[in-house]
Amino acid sequence: MWHDLAVAFCLMLVIEGIIPFISPGRWRKMLLMLDQIDDNTMRMIGLGSMLAGTALLIIIN
Repeated sequence: MWHDLAVAFCLMLVIEGIIPFISPGRWRKMLLMLDQIDDNTMRMIGLGSMLAGTALLIIIN
């Protein structure tokens, strides 16, 4: 189980690094835009992301 968790974490880092590597200017603009989003909206985005990830894991497995 720990090996699978480590692999998942490594893949997350690879995926998260794609956008700043390909387009650092666009990534910087996106981060500046995130500062303007209120906390409730950010929480809903996080919840949606977690639910989508959970659903995809259920579908895949």
